[in-house]
Parts: sequence; structure tokens; C-alpha cells
Amino acid sequence: MASDGSGLQNRGCVCKKEDFLPKESFQSWNSYIHALSNIKTRFKDRVLARSLDNLELQEVRGESHNEMKKTLNCLDIFWFGIGVIMGAGVFVLTGEAARNDVGPAVILSYLISGIAALLSVLCYNEFATELPVAGGSFSYLRVELGDFVAFIAVGNILFEYIIYGAGVARSWTSYLATLFNNEPNTFRIHAPFLANNYNYLYPIAVMSSIFICIGACWSIKVLSRFNSIATIVHMFIWALIIIVGLAKANTANFTPFAPFGIRGILKAPSMLFFAYMGFDGVATLGEEIKNPGRDISLGLIGSMSVIVVLYCVLTAKLSLMQTYTHIDVDAPFTVAFQATGMNWAKYIVGLGALKGMTTVLLTNVLGQSRYFTHIGRTHMAPPILASVNKRTGTPLIATVCMTVANCIVAFFTSLDVLENLLSISTLFIFSLVALALLVRRYYVTNETLNVYKKKLIGLLGLIVPSSIACAVYWAVSNGWIGYVITVPIWFFSTLALQLTLNQARKPKLWGVPLVPWLPSASIALNVFIMGSIDGASFIRFSIWTGVLLVYYFVVELHASYDAAKKLQVEAAGNI
Repeated sequence: MASDGSGLQNRGCVCKKEDFLPKESFQSWNSYIHALSNIKTRFKDRVLARSLDNLELQEVRGESHNEMKKTLNCLDIFWFGIGVIMGAGVFVLTGEAARNDVGPAVILSYLISGIAALLSVLCYNEFATELPVAGGSFSYLRVELGDFVAFIAVGNILFEYIIYGAGVARSWTSYLATLFNNEPNTFRIHAPFLANNYNYLYPIAVMSSIFICIGACWSIKVLSRFNSIATIVHMFIWALIIIVGLAKANTANFTPFAPFGIRGILKAPSMLFFAYMGFDGVATLGEEIKNPGRDISLGLIGSMSVIVVLYCVLTAKLSLMQTYTHIDVDAPFTVAFQATGMNWAKYIVGLGALKGMTTVLLTNVLGQSRYFTHIGRTHMAPPILASVNKRTGTPLIATVCMTVANCIVAFFTSLDVLENLLSISTLFIFSLVALALLVRRYYVTNETLNVYKKKLIGLLGLIVPSSIACAVYWAVSNGWIGYVITVPIWFFSTLALQLTLNQARKPKLWGVPLVPWLPSASIALNVFIMGSIDGASFIRFSIWTGVLLVYYFVVELHASYDAAKKLQVEAAGNI
């Protein structure tokens, strides 16, 4: 059948069941019951089933019928990276961390968080240059760790993006109110007839999300130009904040440097890591980059390196302006300037935060929609979401659907209890991507000998548990004896991986240096940071993962099983 402008086959305007549940397992109740009766067999088939690079790049992408337009270059990716990371996080989180957890040594906590983020960027970058597809980490995990792990990860990715986008949209409303000399909650509406935590409505958050959605549907290149200009202006605002702030610096405020000790320095990164979130969404733009082998590397690594330096400089400046006991928890930079007589600076800080949140919203929607598009291609989500518009080259349906989800959560829901879930989900996914990179380097299906495969599994089975053990010991004990056991296990397991196994695959375009050390360190550092997150958040994370498992066994397992068989037949026919 012919394809219309939306990327869907022409069959009238009415959506059919096949747009949502197209495969044979859902053609009738009898076929669905038959599928459920074969859950054990299908799960065994799919739990470790790994996709292939060429399947992700060709057959899976072909499910969209139309191609996304390749219009982006390395500068676009660089400014997207700056724009998505450099939001309001540093303006909000720094105050609480500096005053209550770490003191002036918050600089070191930001550096630790930044190193963890940079290690993850390196792992993402190798995948993104060789698999430049809209699925991002979902595709990377499908290829190396299998469908089941990829599904659990992507469920957390989408949850992360919705909560993060909704939270930023609500904060956008509050900062807009302060720029008009109003209280932060002025523009929200109280609805007493609704339940607590759902009775403060944010209509402006919804409006801002809708405007971003319209731009995302229109043109990726136009959005890139807007983001680049806005981010450059934001960089000048940051420079002004730093220069003016240093004029009021007092080195005496650096004493005491670490009033909460080493534990405070190592605890704060679990909170501050939130300020580095978002770069994984940039990796989903791979299909729209002219030269992904070159441009992704320059854009991702360059933007994260700049952000790490800027965050450390900003927090150093804040600590020099005030003693840590006087730093305001909610608006640290604004209050610091007011304390030194520069009341006008609050408008600069507010404008910078507002701009930062705007570009975060923009890139958040871009990342969400492209994740969802690729998930729809694999039928782990309704395949109607895989549609790419022929005229604009953008995933219209996925963009609109994710915006609707963002608006519903932003309009009604209090997100306080969900904030730490963002860090858990993000660190969990980053750890999986680092693990997938080790698998990619040391194991190739049908090529790696079984003895080497078993040795790889054994060593990874020591690296991951020893990393978890370090994090658990950190969470429950103030001692050091446990590290005498866990750290050497991690170290010698990584060393054995380097010395006893040859790499089965070399990167074609760009590769992470010092493999296996950097990916192994990424796993250990990400898991260690998770050890400082509260237990209640892990319970919520487990509940959400349980919900994903129910959906997996009821729907996704059967849809992806049917889709995988179809793709295998098509791939065999193309040989």
C-alpha cells in the first residue's frame, strides 16, 4: 500500500486495532489465549534474544516507512548537549547540598558526579557512533543484553523522561512568577475538591509544554537553531554570574572546607547527579545527524566536559561569596547576590534558570519522542508510534503522545516523592549501558568460543556484585573493613578481564579508551552513588519495575515475539 505524509499506510483516517496490536497473538481471543499458554516458551526465546546492528539500522528503522531528515552537525549536537544538561538543577540543588550535606567541598561532589556522568557519556558515545538510531540506549541494550533487559530499561527511561519533563515544566512556572516580582506559586491554581498532592494545578506548565511540542513537530533544524542561540545567551549569563560573583569573593568562606567530612562529600553526588541528566536524549538524534561517526563524539563529549568545568566553577564562586551556613537552600545564587547588595542579580539568575529549563523541555521532548518511535518499531509499544512524517521528517504521533503524558503529570501531580526515582532510574540505565559495552567488546555471537563466554560471564559476575556490595556497605556502615574485600574483588576481576580475554570486537569509528577499566569504573561509580539514595525510593523503583513486568508478560512479550519472527524472515530474505 502507498504511504501517506504521516508515514502510515493509506487506509482512511480511522485508526485500526492493527495500529496498536498488529500481530497474530492479538488477532482474536483464541490466539491471545494460545499466546498466554506459551509464556514459558516465548520468555525463554526472548529473555536473552539479542538484536543485531544491521537489524536496528535497516529492518527496524524501516518500520517507520519514512526517514528522519539528516540536518544536524557537530555544533548542533554540542549545543543540544549543553542545553539539555544545563537546566535549573545547579541553581536549585547546590544550596541544599552545600548547606546540609557537604559545605564548600560541594565542588568535589560535583566533580565526582561529573566524572560518573562523563564515563557514561564515553560508553554512550561508542554505541551512538556505530548505532545511530532513534532508540538510543534502548537499541544498545537490545543488541547486547537482549529484549528483556532493554524493555525493563526503557520502561524506566520513559518514566524518567515524563517525571523529569513534568517537574521542569512546573519549575518553569515558578521561575516565571519570580521574574514578575511574584511569589513562586502565584501562577498555580488551587483546586480544593481534588486530593492532596493533586490539588495544585499548573496551567502555564501545560502551555509551555504544548508550545515546545509544536516546535518539535515542525522542524528539528529550526529547534536546533533556537536552542543554539538560547544556549549561547545562557553561557554569557553564566559568565556574568561568575565574574560579578568573584568580585565579592572571600577565601575565608572556604573554611572549614569539608565540615561534614568525607562521608558528606561522597553522599552529595546522589543528589547532584540530577544536574547532569539529559545527555542520553541527545544520543537518540543519531538518525538526524549528517556524520554521526564524527559529530556525535565531538558534541556529546565536548558538551559534558564543558558542563563539568562550569558546574565546579559556579559552585566554587557560590562558596566564596557566603559561608556555607548562610547559603540558602531554595535559591542559593539569588540570595547570595542579595546578601552582597546586588538585588538586580536575581533577575539574571531567574532569566538564566528560565532559559535553561526551556531548552531542557525542548530536548526532553525530542528524546522522549525518538525513544518512543523506536520502541514502536519493535512493537514493544503500539506500532502507530513508529510513524515518521514524510514532510517534516519528525515523529509527530510519538511527540504528541509524550507531550500529553507530560502535561497530565505536570498539571495535576506533586512530584516531591518521585524526584529520587529519577536518579535511581538514570544510574541504573547508565550502569546497564556500561555493562553492555563490556559485552560488546568481549563477546560476538557465533564467534566467541564457549570457554571464553563462560569466563566473561564469570568475571562480570564478580565486577557487578562487588560494585553492589560496595554501595550496600556504604549505605549501612560507617566502617572501612568491607571495602578491603569488595574493592580488591572489583579490581582483580577487571584486571583478569583485561589480561585473560582478548577483545572480540574493535570499534569501527570511535572507541572508549582503557577498556575494560573505564566501563568497569562507570558501573562501580554509578552503583556506588545509588547507595546514598533513600530506601523508600528503591521501594518505589521496585513497584514500578513490577508494573513493567506485568505489562511485559501480558502484552509486550507476545508482541515482540511476533515482530522478531517477522524481522528474522525479512532479514533472511534480504541476504
